[in-house]
Amino acid sequence: MKRTLFAIILACCTLMMAAQEGGIRVKYQGAKPSISDFVNSYLNSRSEGDDDCSDESFNAVQQAWNNKRAGKALRGGETLTIDSKNGFVLYESRYDNQLLRVEMCYWNEADQKHKLFAYNVACFTNGKYSPGQFDGLTFLRYDNATKRMSWCEAPGFDAVMGNEDGSWISYSLPRTGKDITVTTWLKNGKQQQTTLKFNGRKFSY
Repeated sequence: MKRTLFAIILACCTLMMAAQEGGIRVKYQGAKPSISDFVNSYLNSRSEGDDDCSDESFNAVQQAWNNKRAGKALRGGETLTIDSKNGFVLYESRYDNQLLRVEMCYWNEADQKHKLFAYNVACFTNGKYSPGQFDGLTFLRYDNATKRMSWCEAPGFDAVMGNEDGSWISYSLPRTGKDITVTTWLKNGKQQQTTLKFNGRKFSY
């Protein structure tokens, strides 16, 4: 049920972004965009469109991002890490035994004409993955020539959240390096980790 709802929400957001004149315009100063430019453009594009696709996790990230940019304090339990050098942003919100993690990063593609931007949401309860309806991994591809990024499928793999055996899957974006860590949360409480390696265009196990 959760996977079906997530698919409907993702499709809604995809249609919304596809209708925005060929993608999201990324505004920046200097020779190339930074992670802050990608994040700011992505958050603004969602807020400018039909807010039917808005969700609590996105709204929390957006508010924290705007507060940070305005020099205001974050709300209790919130942290926002902006690592410009490594092209990585992490938002965390803790409440009792609940943790919301939202990661964003980008990769330079091998053709030197595109960049890949990722937005990842994961919820945890007592340290264990407890996916909500808005959890998941989203990708957009940025074109250096048009200065726009558009939604794309996960390059080289299926970004599924669960398996038929009842296990859940969470993703962790790289703060350093290029590879994505994939954790399978088994029904017996154990975890299995694998790595999605980036080859300059797509990922593979």
